[in-house]
Amino acid sequence: MALIASCCWFTPLHAEDAEDSIIVTGKSLEETLPQELSRYGHDIVTVDARQIKDSAALDVARALESVPGLYIRSQSGPFSYVDVALQGSRTQDVLWTWDGIRLNNRLYGTTSPNDTLPASMIERVEILRGGEGLFYGTQAAAGVINVVTREFTEDFNGQINGSVDSFAGTSVDGYARGSIDRHKFVVYAAHNRSEGYRPYSRIEPSATDRKRGYDVWSAGLKYQFELTDDLKLNAFWQHTEANLDNLTPIRVNKSRNDRNEEIASLRLDYTGSDTVQFFLKGYFHDWKTAYVNIRNPIPAGPPIILYPPGTFWGYQDYGGSAVVKLRPHRGLEYLVGYDYQSFKGRDDVLLIAPTKERVHAGILQVRTTDDLSRKTRLAAGLRYNKAKQAEKTIWNVSGRYDFSDAFFAEANGGTSFVLPDASQLYGNDPCCEIGNPNLKAEESLNLNASVGGNIASDSGLFQWKATYFNRRITNLIDYDYDNPSFPNGTYINVPNKVRARGATLELNAALDGGLTANASYTWSRVRNPGSSVQRDRNPKQYARVGIGYAPADKPFGANIAVIWAGDIYSTLPGFGRRNYGNYAVVDAGLHFYPDAGRKHRFGINVENLFNKEYASGGYRRAVSDAGVLDGTNSPFLYYLRGVPRTLRVSYGISF
Repeated sequence: MALIASCCWFTPLHAEDAEDSIIVTGKSLEETLPQELSRYGHDIVTVDARQIKDSAALDVARALESVPGLYIRSQSGPFSYVDVALQGSRTQDVLWTWDGIRLNNRLYGTTSPNDTLPASMIERVEILRGGEGLFYGTQAAAGVINVVTREFTEDFNGQINGSVDSFAGTSVDGYARGSIDRHKFVVYAAHNRSEGYRPYSRIEPSATDRKRGYDVWSAGLKYQFELTDDLKLNAFWQHTEANLDNLTPIRVNKSRNDRNEEIASLRLDYTGSDTVQFFLKGYFHDWKTAYVNIRNPIPAGPPIILYPPGTFWGYQDYGGSAVVKLRPHRGLEYLVGYDYQSFKGRDDVLLIAPTKERVHAGILQVRTTDDLSRKTRLAAGLRYNKAKQAEKTIWNVSGRYDFSDAFFAEANGGTSFVLPDASQLYGNDPCCEIGNPNLKAEESLNLNASVGGNIASDSGLFQWKATYFNRRITNLIDYDYDNPSFPNGTYINVPNKVRARGATLELNAALDGGLTANASYTWSRVRNPGSSVQRDRNPKQYARVGIGYAPADKPFGANIAVIWAGDIYSTLPGFGRRNYGNYAVVDAGLHFYPDAGRKHRFGINVENLFNKEYASGGYRRAVSDAGVLDGTNSPFLYYLRGVPRTLRVSYGISF
């Protein structure tokens, strides 16, 4: 019971809801890895499909706003890049995976993959907080966000959903799944489109495209064939096409990323023996963008084609992995793995020389089993990683002790690493920072330690958890503008260690009558060597409070949430250090089931209920129209605007 309480959010359940009564079939060693790690002291939070539906999330970033310890803000609404701080991290310190397939952009580590990931296809999202380099490799220095798409079932079922919002946005999605003899399948598709809203606090008259819109199509297929009861072959494929506006506050006539993305994998799972289990997997991720940028002249004249339609930037990532779980004797079990990644990419926009990368890794973890102790679980492991730029051996130890069903303590410590991305190594655009091929990989020493528990009473179940985190980063990669050989800057390894430390407190309650409540607060201190101020784009404090009401005996439910962010800073030459935090946003939702079987669902959600004007990204600068006309090139400050008040009405049918 203590394990369940520590790993899950309490969400209102309806016994008669068809979606809740579905029985999902058995899992592979790869699919159960995050939950297995949580048994040995790794810190995990799970967001399920019901929470996502209640929040009316269109994309993954919105679906994750309830996660304690995670600050995440979409820069320009749905299907845009995000700012992420997971327990004091930077955006590039968090690894994103989609059904176990790594998605992070190795061209630009700060460019998240969220702008093409719809939320409608999600079964759950597993967030591992803390260093996870052992099994997941580079960019898992602060944690992993693993999105799990709709899973296999024995019985045929599915859903069709649609919504409209007050910014002319429309969303249609659906899935179907089932089985025929030894064959199981899931098919899904989604289309999301919107004209968008004005994304900047200030836009000059020279910019004629003034709303950041999106048009995203996605479709996927999952297939499983049971070769035997214990041996299964799994295939996965997802295709996405997206037109994503990529605006600026000056002179923009047309600027768009036209995305074409393929994600695929093939995996063989053996799960039939306590002595031996394994999986073998190959994956492929192809991410192409045809970019166009046409600018308006100052003064008036014909449009200027800065980048003609079809200008390329993108990458291809493929590889394979294998993990074997061995339990040859009582007391201990062993996980032995191999990981291979091959990456190549090119950018003709912000110029990066064509680059290729191959990474090999060997993994070993030793764990105790319940034969040794049912209260104490311990694990220790090593990963040897070899790449062109770096050769690293990292380690991890973790453990959990259940004092009782109502109280536990856990800890996870070790090292993780972040390889330099292609722009940091090979960027050669005269407009911007120049790459440094001599960069070393970042290495971090991580510690996560938690205590928590649950209290059962006549009125319901209460749970709490307090976590301390501490990360020390060696060879952190940062900008350098002091070298006169590179007037627009270059990249260096910071000579001294950077520290990120803090704490998260979580409280949850599931009360009789369908009432739930949750609250979390995170404090972090992230500073450069010798500095007394917080690093840019990293909030010092952030918190969330949510209340839900969904009684099992009534055909309706409601929820409300308040998200607060404390001080967040950005620093720009000539403008100094500016605070763009200190705001609170309120979201609310209602849903209603008109039929006794709960097959039909109507929803009304309002994001940013009180229409709070806030910055979703730090301050930036651009040259004003007047500065171009008079030749002074006088800049102005602007910020990315958070989502204004948005009304969304939805309907769904289950079958």
